Amino acid sequence: MPLLRIGRAEIPYELRRSATASERRITVTPGCVEVLALSTDDDAAINSFLKRKRQWVFNTVREMGRITAERHAVPRFITGSKIPFRGRRMRLTVRRSDGERIETTYLNGFIVDLPSWAGDDTDQLIAIELKLWLKRRVRRDVMEIAAGYKTRFGLAPRSLRVADFANGWGSCGPEGNILINWHLVFAPKKVLEYVVAHELAHLRQRSHGPAFWDFLRTVVPNFEASKAWLEANQGSLGSEFLDS
Repeated sequence: MPLLRIGRAEIPYELRRSATASERRITVTPGCVEVLALSTDDDAAINSFLKRKRQWVFNTVREMGRITAERHAVPRFITGSKIPFRGRRMRLTVRRSDGERIETTYLNGFIVDLPSWAGDDTDQLIAIELKLWLKRRVRRDVMEIAAGYKTRFGLAPRSLRVADFANGWGSCGPEGNILINWHLVFAPKKVLEYVVAHELAHLRQRSHGPAFWDFLRTVVPNFEASKAWLEANQGSLGSEFLDS
């Protein structure tokens, strides 16, 4: 593993090259420094980049070590925390970046890159950023699911939005305007599909009579399993975020 020498300090780092990256980047997590280089970079270009960033790397590594050693109350959102998503609990990695913006990505787990201006007390900041990412993802999922039902069954609402509900998982207004609770991002995707289909089915059958359930079964066969899952877990979905 290569070393970055700063005075008497030697900081090991992992070098990763990317053919798709548009700029070089450094991320720092507890016990790990990763340098992202362009695939066209030679050793001189990488060394020059590290030289410009060496003081930032040194200060960030030292600060993260201090925070890790001195922190008594463990926050909810740190590296190793588990984030609910689609019925599973996915690992969170929090890194320090030399970038200027907070960035959240997902790759078999959540990665939040924090810029230097974020400071030490980042728990609430990370919670807000993750919530924004989750809301964007569930909006995309809902639109994709609804588009599929429109193609297959001709179910086209007047409007379709994702919202924050105090009670309930979805609604279909008398004019065909549908709302879906964003908290369903914490449930398995089949459960989200069931709720979207449930509200779309009300475009054909307004009441919850036998005709409604018969029609819903043609849209979502075996929907009972998703309905039962939601009833059993509705009290605990995304509790980490709903108080944030």
